[in-house]
Amino acid sequence: MSNRQEQPLLNDWFQKHGITEVECLVSDLTGILKGKIMPAGKYLNGGRPRLPDSIFIQTVTGGYPDDEDIRFWNQTERDMELVPDPGAIYLVPWAEDPTAQIIHDCFYLTGEPVDLAPRHVLKRVLGLYAERGWRPVIAPEVEFYLVKTNTDSDYPLEPPIGRTGRQESSRQSFSIDAVNEFDPLFEEMYDYCDAMSLDLDTLIHEEGAGQMEVNFQHGDPLALADQVVMFKRTLRETALRHGMYATFMAKPMANEPGSSMHIHQSLLDSERGHNLFADDGQPSRLFHHFIGGLQKYLPAAMPLLAPNVNSYRRLMRTDSSGSAPINVEWGMDNRTVGLRVPVSTPESSRVENRLAGADANPYLVMAASLACGYLGMLSQLEPRPPMTGSAWSGGHKLPDDIGPALDLLQESQALSDILGERFTHSYLAVKRAEHRAYFQVISSWEREHLLLRV
Repeated sequence: MSNRQEQPLLNDWFQKHGITEVECLVSDLTGILKGKIMPAGKYLNGGRPRLPDSIFIQTVTGGYPDDEDIRFWNQTERDMELVPDPGAIYLVPWAEDPTAQIIHDCFYLTGEPVDLAPRHVLKRVLGLYAERGWRPVIAPEVEFYLVKTNTDSDYPLEPPIGRTGRQESSRQSFSIDAVNEFDPLFEEMYDYCDAMSLDLDTLIHEEGAGQMEVNFQHGDPLALADQVVMFKRTLRETALRHGMYATFMAKPMANEPGSSMHIHQSLLDSERGHNLFADDGQPSRLFHHFIGGLQKYLPAAMPLLAPNVNSYRRLMRTDSSGSAPINVEWGMDNRTVGLRVPVSTPESSRVENRLAGADANPYLVMAASLACGYLGMLSQLEPRPPMTGSAWSGGHKLPDDIGPALDLLQESQALSDILGERFTHSYLAVKRAEHRAYFQVISSWEREHLLLRV
C-alpha cells in the first residue's frame, strides 16, 4: 500500500483512539519485536521510520555471526524504511497514554522488500499460493507456562502460586479449576486481547503444572501470525502485572511436558471458496500431495519449527514429554503422529502440523509448513499410508539436535528457493552462531557429574 493510501487510514484510526504515541514494530528472526517509539504527530507527519537491516542477522543473545558465515550479506548495514500495515494496528491497552503498536513491513530505500524479514518470507510463500488460485487457511494453537518469577538463571523454574496459595504438583489436563487458579490474570489477558481485537477461541489447561493453551480462530495466515506475535507480548506483560512470568520456551522445566505451536492448515479455492482438501466428501488428491510434501520436506525445515537448542528437548520421547511428535507420519485423529488429521466435515478438512514448538517464530513456522505442502502439491508427491496405531513404535524420525537440523536445511535447495536464498543463508548463519555460543557455557550437569569423576 502506498503512503498516500495508508495515510488517511492511519489518521482516522489515530483520531478515533486519541493516539499520542506509536510503537513501530518489526519481528526479527527469533520473533523478538524490534523497532522505534515515536510521538504520534511526528509519526504521521515526519515520514517513515528507518532501521538497519542488520537486525535480521542478530542472534538471540544480541551477537552476530562470524564474518565468514555472512560473506553473502552486505556489511554496510543498509537502511530499511518501515511501512505500516493498516491491517496490523493495535492498541497498547496497558499503556497509561493512548498508544498504538503497529506491525511494519521493511523495504530498502530502492523500494525492494527486505528479503531477510520473517514477515516477508511468509508473504513470499503466500504469493506462490495466490498465483495458483489457492488460499491457505490457518488456525494456530499456542501452549505456554506460567511460572514463578526467576531472576537467577542458575535455578530451575517453578510453577506459580495460584489463588489458593498453593503450587500445582500433579498433572491437571483440561481442569477448569486449575485454570481458575489464575482467573485474575486471564480476565485481564482477555480484556487486553479484546481491546486489540485478537481472535482468541478457547483457553485450556494442558498437561504440565502451570501449562496452558490458547487456540485462535481460523483465518488468514499473515493476520494470524501477527496475532500470535502480539499475543505473546500481551501475555508476558499481563503475567508480569500479576507477579509471575509467562514463558514460551519449548521445554522450560525438566520433568514437565514441552510447549508446542500446533498449526491447523486447510486450502480454499480463491474464487469459489470451497475447501480443496475435500472432493465429494473424501480427501482430495491435493490433500494427499500436501501431506506428501510435509513428509518429505519437514525434516529439513525443522530449524524453522524448532529453532533453539532447547527446542529439541521437547522432541525427546520420554515419560514427561506428553504427546510431542517424533515423526512425520500422518493419521486420522491420532496424536502420536506429527501430522494429525482431525475428524471433521468435508468443508473443514484440514491437517494439523504438530511439530513446531511455542518458541518458534510464527511467521517462519507458517511459511515453512506451507512451503513444504506447496512443494508436495507441485510435484504431486504421494504420502505414506496413514498410521492406524501408535507411531511412537517406529522411533525417532526427526533431527534430534539443532546441528543436524541445520545441516538438512542447508542441503535443501528446494526450500531455499521458496523461502529465499539470502534469507536461508542468513538464518543458518544466525542459528550456527547461537549453537556455538551455547557450547561455550558449561552446564551444572557437567559440574555435578564430571568435575570430580573423570
